[in-house]
Amino acid sequence: MATINFYLDKPDKKGQAPVYLRINCNGSQIKVTTGQKIEPELFDKKKQKAIGLTTEAAEFNHYLKFLRDRADELLHNSNKRTFTHEEIKETLTEHVETYKGYNSVQIVKEQVALYGKPFKFIDLFAGAGGFSEGFLQAEVNNKYFDFIAASDINENCELTHIVRYNHQLGLNAEFLRQDITEPDFLDNLIEKVGDNKIDVVCGGPPCQSFSLAGKRKKFDKKDDLFSHYLEVIKLLQPKYFVMENVKGILTKEGGKIKDLIIQEINSIVDIQEIPRLVSFIRKIKPTHNSFLFECMVKRAEMEKFREHELETKREEYIKFIDNRFKQITPKIADYKTSKTDPRINTIRHGFNILARTKEWQKLRRDIIREKDYCNVDGDSFVSTFNSFLSEISPENVINEIEMAFGALEVSDIYQMDCEDIINALKIYTSTFDETVDLLRTLCSESESEELSNILNSIRLYKIEKSFVANASNYGVPQNRERVLFIGCRKDQKFISEIPATVSDEEKVSIFEALYDLDFIGNNQEAHHYEQVDIKKQFNGTAKKMERLIKKRSIDGKQDVKQGKSFAEWSREGRLIERYQPMTKPFYVRNFEGLNNGEKYFDPLNNHKTSNQNEDVVKRLEIILKNGDYKESQCELEECGLTSNKRNYNVLNPETQSSTIMTIPDDYIHYNSPRALTVREMARLQSFDDSFVFQGKRSTGGNNRKHEVPQYTLVGNAVPPLMARAVATEILKNIK
Repeated sequence: MATINFYLDKPDKKGQAPVYLRINCNGSQIKVTTGQKIEPELFDKKKQKAIGLTTEAAEFNHYLKFLRDRADELLHNSNKRTFTHEEIKETLTEHVETYKGYNSVQIVKEQVALYGKPFKFIDLFAGAGGFSEGFLQAEVNNKYFDFIAASDINENCELTHIVRYNHQLGLNAEFLRQDITEPDFLDNLIEKVGDNKIDVVCGGPPCQSFSLAGKRKKFDKKDDLFSHYLEVIKLLQPKYFVMENVKGILTKEGGKIKDLIIQEINSIVDIQEIPRLVSFIRKIKPTHNSFLFECMVKRAEMEKFREHELETKREEYIKFIDNRFKQITPKIADYKTSKTDPRINTIRHGFNILARTKEWQKLRRDIIREKDYCNVDGDSFVSTFNSFLSEISPENVINEIEMAFGALEVSDIYQMDCEDIINALKIYTSTFDETVDLLRTLCSESESEELSNILNSIRLYKIEKSFVANASNYGVPQNRERVLFIGCRKDQKFISEIPATVSDEEKVSIFEALYDLDFIGNNQEAHHYEQVDIKKQFNGTAKKMERLIKKRSIDGKQDVKQGKSFAEWSREGRLIERYQPMTKPFYVRNFEGLNNGEKYFDPLNNHKTSNQNEDVVKRLEIILKNGDYKESQCELEECGLTSNKRNYNVLNPETQSSTIMTIPDDYIHYNSPRALTVREMARLQSFDDSFVFQGKRSTGGNNRKHEVPQYTLVGNAVPPLMARAVATEILKNIK
């Protein structure tokens, strides 16, 4: 058993004594310099720590603990049992060199444009930063992306962002931790963006409520995030925007959701062109229904206003309709009826509800949030909550008003007036496209032609359809299918798809992605790379496995002369030259650790396996041997090792993985009966090894609803290489 301690050498002329780490084992001694110095009177030899409560003392003690832990891990928790002096010194010196000089990094360093033309982007629903990583890897003809800001609601997303982009890369990219549905989100985002003109917005509003892998819910708080995403687009009016989503969105409600998304995107208008449309409506209004056309004017003008101004305009719109109703009320009901009849009151009170849309939306948002927090689903409460949320929706209020009109015995003379009020209310909740469709039905043939010409110039974005992108087509060792919506501003070149960067024969295998990390066992953690002997591990099939390792360019295309394997690219990094890390990667447990300087600088991060008990390991051995969970059921039953788990995915080293999710126990490593580490899952997502996932490694139970640990950060991310392909295609076309 080895003993590990620290000792001080003779002080220098300034009274500073060098600190050494000393290992004693079986009469043999090894000394390794820590690279640190301290005044002898400030060091407690017995407690092996610096004395005092200063920040410097705390960082010094954290560093010594870090080195002690790494030495203890190497000597007592490694697969290896015999070491030479040189091996121990080399490994510990690597930790010292990695740590040295990087534990006092400035949070923000000025971002300098070295050359070329920068285009500015922001990343919404950023999560770990998959889109951000990919965009910072892209460069075309000296054009590149400048990272301005990101946003998400979770603290660990913010922590991971700050460590990666502010500390490690030295960028001044801002982070806004706020729910996009909050009323002041847009104002706060604008403050973060500052004077920057945003060229590209990317992000994937989380839509687990209609994910093929998840349970479909009604009134899930994530369901309406898309509309808030579009509010950002309307405000910033970028040249391009990219929205990524799960494949299930294509089939939700028979494809109606997908069609609605495209319709909403096409409804984004160039506010500079609104006066032209308004002039057209006013010009033809005298020959048509004056009231209804004035409603269309008001609805069109709403497109010009931001949220706080828009609320005033919405209220004015409902008052305009209410005044119309007050004018006809004496004609359709006598005085007594107009004051007491429930049908008249339904109409009148419905106007009151619609005029306070902002307040009702806030209430709706709060109820959905509380419903989600209390996990109200699949129980006796859910129908009551959903029923109330349905009742207060503007669409339902208008429906109640329409039924109240229908129940009134209105003479034929005033029937058209009532229908106009109902149509005016429907215009209130319509998209811009739906309003235009109604306008078109009321136009003559010549007027319709003029309207079409106006609409060609008024639509700000072009999008015809979404498309499905498979991450494996872009050099990612994973068959992850995602839907991409790319909105192209009318003054930019149209992008309808992202070309594949690799052929089917060039796709990256799981083995090529993970083989160099296969030196870790069950319930172990590694902080440095070790040599992997493929011949020894695979014996008779070694040559076959070695052939899976191919030399390729960054994007995955084979390049025998100058290329590197996927694993080598992961270790070296794929960021373009201007974004090369300014410090070594490091890990912190939380913001408190970051602020206190408790940083863990290691050559390798996030490479820790789960502590699986003996029965679980035996179960995984059987499944791994059979190569399939279902085919293992009989043997598992015979051995008393059955599980309630729905599925295990056995990784096939020769192919690509299935979609990486957020639970590591769903996967079995191709070469040993264990789950994957965060680093291995990150490799399958195409994250560089220098990208460190911060905070807790995993979580469970109800905590999964509110926490975003490392595994969740990885599983929910956009694969950076797929994002890189998107960014590259935009750079090829952007003006």
